[in-house]
Amino acid sequence: MEELLARVTAAIGVEESVAKAAVGHVLGFLNKEFPEGPVAELLEKLPGSPESIEAADATPSEGGPLGGLMGGMGGLMGLAGKLNGLGLDMGQIHTLAKEVLAHGEGLIGKENVQKIASSIPGLSQFL
Repeated sequence: MEELLARVTAAIGVEESVAKAAVGHVLGFLNKEFPEGPVAELLEKLPGSPESIEAADATPSEGGPLGGLMGGMGGLMGLAGKLNGLGLDMGQIHTLAKEVLAHGEGLIGKENVQKIASSIPGLSQFL
């Protein structure tokens, strides 16, 4: 988890606490949308992922312009709202997704990451 947090922190230019919450939201989203198969394998191979998801759920967000509109929605739009509430803009959200998926490739392989992306509408644009 530390390596992923360092990658995300550097790539999107935020403090580690924000990166941790953002990664937790992404992992929580993946777990909710695709709880078995490659996502389960990814979470198993990424030490600290359950704690990261729990911490993200407990992290208050500021709401931001997208947060209020999308925070109650499901899917990628709901995730974007949560991330926007942490202060991330759409460019940072895109980079965050790319970093998480790239890190996932190193843990579970490119084919499994592609399975995850193709199972969630809109996620494949981040590969």
